[in-house]
Amino acid sequence: MSITVLEPGPLTTVQDAGRIGYAAQGYRSCGAADRYAYRLGNALLGNPETAAVLECTLCGAALRFEKDAVFALTGANSRATLNDVPVPFYAPLYAKAGSVLRMGAVTAGLRSYLAVGGGIATPPVLGSRATDVKCQIGGLAGRRLQKGDTLPTGACDARALWQRITARQLNRPLKDKLVCVGAHPVREQGAKCLPLLRAVPGPQQDAFSDAARQAFTRSIYTLTPDCDRMACKLAGAKIEAVRGVDILSDGIAAGSVQVSANGQPIVMLADHQTTGGYAKIATVISADLPALAQLRPGQEVCFGFVTPQQGVAEARRQAELLQRVAARLR
Repeated sequence: MSITVLEPGPLTTVQDAGRIGYAAQGYRSCGAADRYAYRLGNALLGNPETAAVLECTLCGAALRFEKDAVFALTGANSRATLNDVPVPFYAPLYAKAGSVLRMGAVTAGLRSYLAVGGGIATPPVLGSRATDVKCQIGGLAGRRLQKGDTLPTGACDARALWQRITARQLNRPLKDKLVCVGAHPVREQGAKCLPLLRAVPGPQQDAFSDAARQAFTRSIYTLTPDCDRMACKLAGAKIEAVRGVDILSDGIAAGSVQVSANGQPIVMLADHQTTGGYAKIATVISADLPALAQLRPGQEVCFGFVTPQQGVAEARRQAELLQRVAARLR
């Protein structure tokens, strides 16, 4: 099977679970920015958890299915149509050969995902199909999609899969608690209701005073225009370091919260570098990174510390919800 790109949208790339195990050689993991929406799309179709999908930013793509296919849309909602007929998000959908899917501008959130039965089957590089635009590897020639591109898809008997889905009445949009992961936590601060990013103390937490750590967890931070798949730079209360924030460079993980020389936090996302030389006050737990990946510049967030055990418990809760979705097709 294959998919033809009619209109690529502003930033559409092939992504999967990431390029794992090559950080020591300087390769970034990349992969889907919103890992929950990515995994949910694959679960709806019975795909492997690591199957590649398309990630669209701000506005989706227009695509033509060259053969029959089963697909699902997740992440940031937009007005999507199949052959000019509106279709829902968070539900398996069937497309006959020649059908055209159009995904419009997102109405809330930032990133949308298209999963197809069998996954996107571009050649893997270092064990992953994730697009690394800066290194120009993975995905389709290591770049964002362009008009006229053709994407191969993995082996999938679309009609048989659709018969299984409809026989079990699984072609309805998921319930809210499965879509929203039980609702991301928020903090009410005055008249505002802000997304709360839970974090465990960072490896250099001792570089910051108690007052600095309190400022970090009690203040409101705004996403600046300097946000992308690599990191979100925030603006708000200054976080003072005891003896400056420069350290000998060490490892960076998704969710690492570096404090730059101007005292402002930077939260690392999917395309983060492998090492960094700023002190890290915290690490946002994996369960909350999807919420951050869907925020736009100008929106506000706040932070709160949790224990590593609480972070693990939240990750397991998300995994259990995804397993429930995948189990419906077994």
